[in-house]
Amino acid sequence: MSFEEIYTAHYSKIFRLCMGYVNDADWAKDLVQETFINVWQKLDQFRNESAIGTWIFRIASNVCLRQLERHNRMPRSDMPVQLEDVKEPDMEHNIRLLYRFISELEETDRVIISLELEDVKQTEIASIVGFSDTNVRVRVHRIKEKLSQKFKDHEQSDRF
Repeated sequence: MSFEEIYTAHYSKIFRLCMGYVNDADWAKDLVQETFINVWQKLDQFRNESAIGTWIFRIASNVCLRQLERHNRMPRSDMPVQLEDVKEPDMEHNIRLLYRFISELEETDRVIISLELEDVKQTEIASIVGFSDTNVRVRVHRIKEKLSQKFKDHEQSDRF
């Protein structure tokens, strides 16, 4: 499989994974680009011990975690003006909310639910995050409950 085929086959999944981490389309695109630069540079090191998609997800997760670490360490200056959120016309409201709620989860839960949303098998997810299959199943269930509760809380706050 050529790099172009790998890129085409996995781009949208990796983009959605990155969105789950950062909830910012431009930043997510940058993270996807960095991920595929790493894939290109390390493609000859891929040992076929797992599916290539699993390997790419692991690289993307590491890229996202490193960037978030750097971002959290950077000193922030207070902006003098409160900026409005820019509406993204190409994303439905509930999908934007879902990504926002996912970005509020702890890092491991973000990885797990993002991979689950991409229909990655739970045994592969367990391999990526280093948990047992049972632990992943339990965590997926709990994460879904958390996200459902966030949606309910959001709906209630919109009514008032």
